[in-house]
Amino acid sequence: MVSRLTYPFILISLLLTMAGQAMAAKDLTVEPDRTRLYEGEVLTLTVKGSTKIDINLGNLFDFDMSSLPKPDIEKVEDDFEILARNQQYSIRTINNEMIGEITWTYQLAPKTTGKLTIPALKFRDSESDPVTVNVIDGTPPEVEADASRNSFIELAADKDEVYVQEQLVLTIKLFFTGNLIRGELSEPEHPHAIIESLGKQSEYTRYRDGVRYRVVERRYAIYPQKEGQLSLQPIRFEGQARNSDGQLKFLRDNATLFDVPVNGIPADFSGDTWLPARNLELNESGLPQSRTLTAGQNLTRTLTLQADGLPSETLPPFPEEMPDGIRAYPEKAERSTTPGSEGLASRLTQTTALVPVQPGQLVLPEIRIPWWDTKSDTERVAVVPARTLTIDAIPGQIETLPADSPNQATRAVEEEGGETKNTATGTAGPGFWPLATLTLLGIWVVTLAAWWLSRRKSRPETAAENPREIREKALFRELCEAARAGSPTTTELLVRWIAVQHPETTFRSVVDVNRFLQDKDLAAEIEQLQHRLFGTAEQQASAPWDGDRLVATLIRIRGASGSHSTEEPLPPLYPDGLRTSGN
Repeated sequence: MVSRLTYPFILISLLLTMAGQAMAAKDLTVEPDRTRLYEGEVLTLTVKGSTKIDINLGNLFDFDMSSLPKPDIEKVEDDFEILARNQQYSIRTINNEMIGEITWTYQLAPKTTGKLTIPALKFRDSESDPVTVNVIDGTPPEVEADASRNSFIELAADKDEVYVQEQLVLTIKLFFTGNLIRGELSEPEHPHAIIESLGKQSEYTRYRDGVRYRVVERRYAIYPQKEGQLSLQPIRFEGQARNSDGQLKFLRDNATLFDVPVNGIPADFSGDTWLPARNLELNESGLPQSRTLTAGQNLTRTLTLQADGLPSETLPPFPEEMPDGIRAYPEKAERSTTPGSEGLASRLTQTTALVPVQPGQLVLPEIRIPWWDTKSDTERVAVVPARTLTIDAIPGQIETLPADSPNQATRAVEEEGGETKNTATGTAGPGFWPLATLTLLGIWVVTLAAWWLSRRKSRPETAAENPREIREKALFRELCEAARAGSPTTTELLVRWIAVQHPETTFRSVVDVNRFLQDKDLAAEIEQLQHRLFGTAEQQASAPWDGDRLVATLIRIRGASGSHSTEEPLPPLYPDGLRTSGN
């Protein structure tokens, strides 16, 4: 056991103390793996030297890493780039003397073509002979592909020229042989271009000239931001692979894409936002087919803009123009970008709650988005046409004009004082006009009082209400309708409604609502609803849905909310005239 532990310790001590001894140097040899190679290939240089080792107790633990012996390899850096270096030691005994043999291995990449010289290297008192290496310009011929071409890069672009900010898809393919141990493939770079990766790289095998290569493929979407020539930096690869014989090979190559002309925006483009895309679509949803609504009815309109070949950040926002008789409550626009094999696909979605507050016909304005079709090289326009909505008054609600409306005073004169006007013509004396003024003032006061009393009794929703209250009432009405019917949209509407009531808190799901309200009845009713919608047939049959209980719970929670005064009675779930017989 002692001998087993002692021998490795002595061996390690011998290796670590070689640098600090008084030694007798032997020969130094330099051997390249080949003296003829092509541009882009890597040369393996092996340097061997030997030295005598003297071990004593005084220097056994005197070891400094920086004092390890090595030849002056830095001499080759004028013509070669040192990619990697390694050294190995071995010990043998000759005539009772311990001799350490050292082997250094260097991976050298030629910086230029032509005849390059590896100068004489020195180690201790030994010096090697210089070696000449011939570096040939270009790539290996087809007949030498098997022996010489261990790796290479291919670049391809989907277009020969582009417009400024138009998508250019760059494909990078790395071909290599053997089992790759380490590799670094650079990415495209340009100071005046936005470059996006198109997903993860793909790996597969291909045969070229009878040689089976492993291939790594990457795709990038490039958006040049300036006119002129797009000149990308060379794509470079450096790595290590082990061939079928177990030998370690260094792989190195580079490739440059051709210069791509970048044209400016066409002079005949009519849009405010430049949108060069393969395809662009504008869609609308949420409007009723009949285009008929009731004043105060909640309506959710969704506009979607989809584009192929553009990131979502470049899509313009939708216009916010709305007619005076409708209130709009837009939510935050959602943008998404999805990478694909042909580039980026983007989407812009805008959801807006619309509440008509004025009976009559209202026109939602047309939406036009000009864009440039890069396939046909022409301008196109995505359009949502104008929509005419017919807004019916709430049944039982009296349409009145404001008391200060000049038309009302005019009608009062025509209806109540028409006879006075006719008889007064030509007979008015000095006291007529004061009397007429007092009469009109009295009529105006009576009309104002009647209008105020009718508003106090009916309390219809008017445009003077707080916009948040209008939206809250509309959402609550829609929530109760969905709850009574057991609709799957109930939970979504519950989250939206409670978010309007408590804008200071963020609600993402019904779990957040339950956590905030801490109402056991509501949690139980929601759980019962989920069993009805998503439970097994047995669960659904055992507990028939009764939406009135959930509606009653919601009305209780709404009544207890601080946003509603206890002195004001809750508005009916359905306005007069809209209640169905089943409810």
